[in-house]
Amino acid sequence: MPYFASQGYDCYALSYRDHAGSEKGKMRTNRIKDYVADLSQVIDELSDKPILVAHSMGGHVAQKYLEGKQLPATVLLATIPTVGVWWITQYMLTRHPLAFLKANLTLSLYPVVGTPALSKELFFSADIPEAEFHEYFSKIQDESYFALWDMLILNLPHPKKAKGTPMLLLGAENDGIFPRAQEERTARAYNTQAEFFPGMAHDMMVEKDWQKVADRIIGWLGEKGL
Repeated sequence: MPYFASQGYDCYALSYRDHAGSEKGKMRTNRIKDYVADLSQVIDELSDKPILVAHSMGGHVAQKYLEGKQLPATVLLATIPTVGVWWITQYMLTRHPLAFLKANLTLSLYPVVGTPALSKELFFSADIPEAEFHEYFSKIQDESYFALWDMLILNLPHPKKAKGTPMLLLGAENDGIFPRAQEERTARAYNTQAEFFPGMAHDMMVEKDWQKVADRIIGWLGEKGL
């Protein structure tokens, strides 16, 4: 955010309900529509329609928001694909069955990311400095079990309902959660092409080459006159 601000953009970070400093309720029962409502509330409070930059689950929320609404532009980073989270669900079932079982027994997603090893495998490059990694790991929290089912099958995006918003889709070559083919398929659904950053993992905004991602976004916005 400071980097984008230095380029002249006013920046705002949304915290969904039950996340970070937002009001707390019942995390496990949150639905994607609730997060869309949170996003809508923030956008409605801004004086101008924003350029939306959304990562991972945030990309799913952004896609749902854009069904019937328009923004000047949207950037999706390592987004949940239009087909949902089937691939990573199957991956966790086969590669980490105990963590997967615990998540389903407790109706909590924290068990699938709750150890440094699991978190690094899914989100970060192997060569991330240890001190930096542990700082990020300390901030990882639970996510809604019901929202997972929305992202799995119950509330998938409908790209044909999203019209008029220019979209840039950026992916990570070494994304441990969403395969390249699914990101490319998502881009095609929105009549664009996915671009991938080599040597980068899922959490693109904290990877060592994050500035290359930021510069690509700024360059694209410049092409759009934004």
